[in-house]
Amino acid sequence: MIGRIAGLMGALACGLAVPARAQLSPSAGVEISTDEVRRGLSWTGGRAAASVDGQAVVGPIDGLVRIVTLRNSARHGDADAVVDLGLSTNWDLGGFTVRAEAASHLFAGARGGMDYHEIGASAGYGLGPVFATLGTIIAPSQRAIGGSNVYVYAAANAGVPGTPFTVLTRLGRSSGDVDDPDRARRLRPDGSYMDWRLGIEHRRNALTLGLDYTGTDIDRDARPGRFTDLRHSDDRLVGRVMLGF
Repeated sequence: MIGRIAGLMGALACGLAVPARAQLSPSAGVEISTDEVRRGLSWTGGRAAASVDGQAVVGPIDGLVRIVTLRNSARHGDADAVVDLGLSTNWDLGGFTVRAEAASHLFAGARGGMDYHEIGASAGYGLGPVFATLGTIIAPSQRAIGGSNVYVYAAANAGVPGTPFTVLTRLGRSSGDVDDPDRARRLRPDGSYMDWRLGIEHRRNALTLGLDYTGTDIDRDARPGRFTDLRHSDDRLVGRVMLGF
């Protein structure tokens, strides 16, 4: 397992020369939310979650570690928590910001080998208070997710002038190949599907308050399975409180 993770995370960094005296810029944060929702799917069975994250920038490379409580998530083999490890790098190209990233998702207390890995790329452009992004995140074929998973999305955020509020939106589509239908329903309960998010954040100093409306077009009558968790793939409101330091 350690070798696979190291290989994935090292692949992104390969060929990126970091100056010997590159400055380390660490940051961290904690968050409490009413649900841990990713791509419209609850990862906590509709229950509250707590998370802690740490981030460090060394030269052109941005590293991230995030740990989230999952509370015996049925979607992830009764996992107690997930550890997200990420590496990314950005390029500024004539007003556009191009990003490449790699991530591993490691599940503590899970039964049946739930860990999986992803790579992604995106391009963003800012105009005034609005920043828009188009991107894709690919999980190559893996036993843990019953095949491959491809997520294509468009997102935007905009600061409301003269206020501490930011509006966030996203529309995405998940698809992919299927080797094991039961495990594939873990990330795609009804095959390919669309998800959306509309949120607002209030930021003041280190404190951020957020409220999101998220949803999917997944059919609640889709075929059930060990990891499908159809009850927690519908529209919902998610509240968040974040503290950075």
